[in-house]
Amino acid sequence: MTMPMPTLTEGHRNLEKFVGNWAGEEKIYPSPWDPDGGTAIARIQNNLALSGFAVIQDYEQDRIGTVNMRGHGVIIWNQEEKNYEFHWFNSMGTPPTVFRGQFEAGVFTLTCQTPFPSRCIFDFRDEQNYIFQLDISQDGTEWSPFMKGTYKKQGMTV
Repeated sequence: MTMPMPTLTEGHRNLEKFVGNWAGEEKIYPSPWDPDGGTAIARIQNNLALSGFAVIQDYEQDRIGTVNMRGHGVIIWNQEEKNYEFHWFNSMGTPPTVFRGQFEAGVFTLTCQTPFPSRCIFDFRDEQNYIFQLDISQDGTEWSPFMKGTYKKQGMTV
């Protein structure tokens, strides 16, 4: 018995919104990890991968002229579960995180429960810019901003 090859769905095609080179300013809110908060500059490269079934994200954050954090993400549409997954790895030494959620009206909203309730929002309603917000919560219902960035498309990835 042969299995049919998977085909791209609308869920997979929505991943194309991420594709490109992006840069912009971030606001880091005061938190236990950064009591003073502050600003940063981020550079993000999002490449469509695996024949359109995933986006690979490479992230670099610069504060006061020094790269202080790097991240690597893999974003997919999970056809079986009917949700998006954002697998996040970073240079902070924390375990990998998996956010899950949906895409509605130009906005991806994904949450995770470990190591604490977190929510990330990718707002693509403007085709030349996107806004990313990372929120944290004590209980998963009331959210506080942790970081917010606005990124401008610098060009397409190769």
